[in-house]
Amino acid sequence: MDEQVTEAEETTTPTVGLPNDNSPAMVILNLENLIRTHLTSIDTMEDELKKHSDMLNDIFENDPTYKEHAEKSKEASRVKTNTKLQILKQPQAAELDSKVKTFKSELGDTKAALADYVREYARLSGLTEITGDDGEIREIVYTAKLVKKAS
Repeated sequence: MDEQVTEAEETTTPTVGLPNDNSPAMVILNLENLIRTHLTSIDTMEDELKKHSDMLNDIFENDPTYKEHAEKSKEASRVKTNTKLQILKQPQAAELDSKVKTFKSELGDTKAALADYVREYARLSGLTEITGDDGEIREIVYTAKLVKKAS
């Protein structure tokens, strides 16, 4: 008995220009959609937060006891600030204040430079960890955020 094998042509509808569900283009489109959805959600939440915060602040401002304590607190804060300024006029305090500001500035600059070096190290080496002089292994992590583009 001779068996006849017939090959059926596979008929598929071409999807020219339509990415499949797992394609990088589809993943990017899905991510963009998630980003837009979350941005909208964040804007809505921020609006609601502001509205409710304003309502809560109104309750505080309309309470006489709170108002009285807030005024006393403001006065105490003014006295504290003036006292601090007077102390900073002393030579020893002024010198230390200047040193603290210098150290903070240098620390910020050094951290910014480190971030650049780490980014370049990871790019060139392909590694995501580095061992410090203290023997501690540190992982390279990145933080991403969205900011409105200046027009």
